[in-house]
Amino acid sequence: MEPILQIRHLSIDFTQYDQGVRKRQLQVIRDLSLSIYPGQVIAVVGASGSGKSLLAHGILGLLPYNGHMEGELFYDGQPLTKDRMKRLRGKEIVLVPQGVTYLDPLMKVGDQIRKGKKDKKTVQRCRAALERYGLEPETETLYPFELSGGMARRVLIASAVSQSPRLVIADEPTPGLDLRAASRILGHFREMADEGAGVLLITHDLELALAIADRVSVFYAGETIEEAPARNFLDGEKLSHPFTKALWQAMPEHGFVPLSGSQPYPGTVNRGCPFAGQCEKCTPACRETAHIPLQRLAEGSVRCLNVEKETVG
Repeated sequence: MEPILQIRHLSIDFTQYDQGVRKRQLQVIRDLSLSIYPGQVIAVVGASGSGKSLLAHGILGLLPYNGHMEGELFYDGQPLTKDRMKRLRGKEIVLVPQGVTYLDPLMKVGDQIRKGKKDKKTVQRCRAALERYGLEPETETLYPFELSGGMARRVLIASAVSQSPRLVIADEPTPGLDLRAASRILGHFREMADEGAGVLLITHDLELALAIADRVSVFYAGETIEEAPARNFLDGEKLSHPFTKALWQAMPEHGFVPLSGSQPYPGTVNRGCPFAGQCEKCTPACRETAHIPLQRLAEGSVRCLNVEKETVG
């Protein structure tokens, strides 16, 4: 089966000025590879500042002017060029953004979901989308300032998915929602995948991600450090990277054990493992190796020099 989206060795950096007119390149994402197949939910999990949202913007061609991206993107097996993305964005490929400020404050909800169309089919599709996310029909007559935070977020999702896209990129879609509402929305993403779409769920909440994801890609300081089936998170012994195991242990049902230290700021780690400063198994090689590659495992991949060799498939 051909993946809907395939990402190969993606890197994103930004041009900044340091000490007057002196330029420097700040690398935020390094050597990321990922594939999303029809019917699959891939969760990208990581702390704030790890580069997760930039991944979404990079895929969609929405980086700021000083952003630069390298690597390869393929959609349905063909290169995803800027011109092709412009044609697909908002139709086959949609973004559920993190901030509700993406709503136009001067346009009623119904007009935003219908995107200016008023034919009967589009009107019915708009109302069905609102109903699917628990919003009353009269919501389409409201302006964004008349919505609660939770309503505004559900309107964003309804607007993004109303045209039955093939690829949904959901960037932190549940902040501000109670557990019941968040679970319901994530359940809709799972339904879309079950109907054949691909879903890239970007979140800091591992517990919510595991409720619907098929596979989980763990981000740390701009790097994919582990990718594994969601079922492996049922048992911490099936996880490979020390940071992934620490995430597992920090979940309430696994003891709520905090991890000491903090994630390094982007661009401050130019070689070795970015987790070295927090890792109990760190060796000199972890700090000195120029670039630690992803190595294949029996059911996924990991970026670590200390993984047990027998786990590699």
